[in-house]
Amino acid sequence: MTELLGRDEFRTALENAIKGREAKNASFSKAWAEGKLEKHHFARWAENHYHYVGPFADYLANIYSNTPDTFTNAKDFTLQNMYEEELADIRHTDLLIKFAEACGTTKERVEDPSNMNAITRGLQSWCYAVSQREHFVVATAALVVGLESQVPSIYKKQIVPLREVYGFTEDEIEFFDLHITSDVVHGERGYQIVLDHADTPQLQQRCLQLVQWGAEMRFSYTKGLYDTYVAPDLTLATA
Repeated sequence: MTELLGRDEFRTALENAIKGREAKNASFSKAWAEGKLEKHHFARWAENHYHYVGPFADYLANIYSNTPDTFTNAKDFTLQNMYEEELADIRHTDLLIKFAEACGTTKERVEDPSNMNAITRGLQSWCYAVSQREHFVVATAALVVGLESQVPSIYKKQIVPLREVYGFTEDEIEFFDLHITSDVVHGERGYQIVLDHADTPQLQQRCLQLVQWGAEMRFSYTKGLYDTYVAPDLTLATA
């Protein structure tokens, strides 16, 4: 049977479960960072991204409800994340819609689930399923470590060209600026919950598996945006 990993060893294993699968290296992220996209591509991104991140507080609520009352620090961390997503200062999805409107789409289109592609529907469904069915520490590993902790590294590469290449104002890209800082905190909270409470070899191995799957899901989602919305435009341009 696999032995229980020490805290430092387990932290390294969690980080390694993401390596090689980072969404910042997917084709859509690369094209964004290299200044190769157009505003209508960002509009399609926003219309999809809303349906992935919009329910994030719902995913966290599922984890919260599955966390036993004796795990007070884990419940408090999860509740704080929910608060920051929905109530602190400004709702994060409102900032996303503001960016979407600056890209030429509308609030109505963003909120309409028929405008997300099949891969986004799959990612959203996976997040719901994991948050509802998995042990709270495994779900935290999947959604907060595997998915959310990647956000600062993604947006740090993307926010500079939003300003310097695509010409967005600081107000229009507030969504990205906020998440570069807030998700550092959220991701670290997730790591601490997993490190504190994955206290059996089985739980540790399940966390590692779900972190890897989460990273693969986000990479596939990001690549799917390129394949669905960008690649067809390139084909037309070279025809």
